[in-house]
Amino acid sequence: MKNNPIIIDLQNISVSFGDTKILNNINLQIHDGEFVTLLGPSGCGKTTTLRIIAGFLQQDEGDVIFEGKNINGVPAYKRQVNTIFQRYALFPHLNVYENIAFGLRLKKMKEADIQAKVKEMLELVNLKGFGSRNIDSLSGGQQQRVAIARALAVNPRVVLLDEPLGALDLKLRKDMQVELKNIQQKLGITFIYVTHDQEEALSMSDTIVVMNNGEIQHIGTPLDVYNEPKNAFVADFIGESNILDGVMREDFFVEFSGMRFQCVDKGFKKDEPVDVVIRPEDIDVYPAGKGMLDGEVTSVTFKGVHYEIIVDIDNFKWMIQTTQKASVGDIIGISIKPDEMHIMKKSEYSGLYGDYSSFSEEFDELSDPTVVEEEEE
Repeated sequence: MKNNPIIIDLQNISVSFGDTKILNNINLQIHDGEFVTLLGPSGCGKTTTLRIIAGFLQQDEGDVIFEGKNINGVPAYKRQVNTIFQRYALFPHLNVYENIAFGLRLKKMKEADIQAKVKEMLELVNLKGFGSRNIDSLSGGQQQRVAIARALAVNPRVVLLDEPLGALDLKLRKDMQVELKNIQQKLGITFIYVTHDQEEALSMSDTIVVMNNGEIQHIGTPLDVYNEPKNAFVADFIGESNILDGVMREDFFVEFSGMRFQCVDKGFKKDEPVDVVIRPEDIDVYPAGKGMLDGEVTSVTFKGVHYEIIVDIDNFKWMIQTTQKASVGDIIGISIKPDEMHIMKKSEYSGLYGDYSSFSEEFDELSDPTVVEEEEE
């Protein structure tokens, strides 16, 4: 997708609401045909970014460039974008056919062309034969498909999707993730997708833009963002991570937990303090004394495919995901291969994330940003 021309170029975008800075000097280039996801916690600025692209909100500073032209001040209805909202925004007094046809009628298309386009859209979203149905007779997933069909019917250059699957149950949500990606690939339209759901972003996107506190923290492919996070915030927000304080003694050698380890990273200053990221699934488990480090198991949770084990090593609580069973109180050994360690420079987020001493499923659910609307943005 990076070989395709740039369709949207956000240059030095800043927005404040009162004394609160919502976006701070955002720069982002989006290529034609790309599936880009704006990912971050509630209040990070991702929905505000989407609204600026849509024309629903005017930035305080900076420029929105669309296909090489500055569109600052161009109203939403004149922009070649269409938005799909979490709450669908369908017309309850119109049936499925008329909802999809609505934008086409505004364009004063011929009735025969409208019929052909609506039929095409119904087939695209797997709702063939649903044209005469009332909106209130449809399930949430079916209503979302109608909203997608209506947005795509007018042939927008860019589709903006603001948490569009948030109201669906988990299984339906996963089904719709696959369907949305398939639709986007089939049509070749640029999708800009807003979510707080890391798994959703990883499974659907060509490019992920991780945001926090009104700033972009990392732009990259799903593999890049997961395996090579730019800082401790990105490492913690995308999946689970053990983040340890370390020191780069020299190229390819890092020291943490009182030991010196071989790694694949270089380019740091001699004895530079660093953050060391190790994913739970990248840790190998051995009998005590057979690994690089030993620790005591403090928690074991069966996850179906694997066990999630918390291990105390020198008062740092590691999370390990393994198919090997262990019991609370066991002493086990762990080993990490050189290419399973990712070394990051210290940042403003260093020390804020790290071990799993306070980790619990209940706490994770209570802090889930799905319960918070982004309207404060």
